[in-house]
Amino acid sequence: MSKKILRNPRNAYGETLVKLGEKHDNLVVLDADLSKSTKTIMFAKKYPDRFFEMGIAEANMISVAAGLASTGKIPFASTFAVFATGRVYDQIRIDAAYSKANIKIFATHGGISVGKDGASHQMIEDIALMRVLPNMTVLAPSDYTQTGKIVENMATIKGPMYARIGRADAPIIYTKDYIQHLKIGQGMIVEEGTDATIIACGTMVDAAIDAHQILKKKNISTRIIDMHTIKPLDEKLILKSAKDTGNLVTVEEHSIIGGLGGAVAECLAEQYSKKPYTFSRMGIHDRFCESGEPKDLMEKYQLNAKHIAAKIERQLSS
Repeated sequence: MSKKILRNPRNAYGETLVKLGEKHDNLVVLDADLSKSTKTIMFAKKYPDRFFEMGIAEANMISVAAGLASTGKIPFASTFAVFATGRVYDQIRIDAAYSKANIKIFATHGGISVGKDGASHQMIEDIALMRVLPNMTVLAPSDYTQTGKIVENMATIKGPMYARIGRADAPIIYTKDYIQHLKIGQGMIVEEGTDATIIACGTMVDAAIDAHQILKKKNISTRIIDMHTIKPLDEKLILKSAKDTGNLVTVEEHSIIGGLGGAVAECLAEQYSKKPYTFSRMGIHDRFCESGEPKDLMEKYQLNAKHIAAKIERQLSS
């Protein structure tokens, strides 16, 4: 197996903002004292008059972003996922979602892979919080290339949007040419298969691809779907995969309650009854996690290729 090329999706965010700043003179960026970590500092250096350092005042940042949106600006507001959603939920609910404001909330450091920061900073509820809000689009890019393309889409599609990425470097999955086909609301088939379907988002897409390779050696054929858009959900692709393979597993670096797994479960429960099928969710099981190295945490909470492959094998043999 060739060595994977790693690039940090946070850098893709910062670099894409700079490129978009050249095309859209009404694009502005706000941050809450974390611009070096979120990489919005790249935009700040290039366009200091269009960058707003809001300090440790996340709620105010969202309200200011809403005000800027009302004047025709395209505001991107960034901080860590735990602050971007939990700390400012009322402002997002009223100023962004209820008002249908053209605010783009882009969060970094999502999930348990922030590692040693522990449960207080390991945001595993953000997708659920954002998904339940009317008018809100919810996104979870999986690699550097896809992150850049999704940010480009966010800048041109009107309405409130939330996107989350992790902290660490991530393997490159897509080429620039391939990712040009990406559309918000349409899942991407990364690998084809006939025995089972793994639906993953964000950091878990690469792990799902590795699980595909493990299972391939055992003559088990798995379809891999990168569900980068959790809302609006690509229900058509989910239902097709249920029909084609009969076995589905969702994988996310998030609680299994209310996130990608919950969304897929709702779709299947309401719309698919043509034949028996098996379905299960992989993610964090209704608990806070703990401090540790990201790799060790992924092993403990069974969010790596080995455990995904084992889940598929058990499901097929049951």
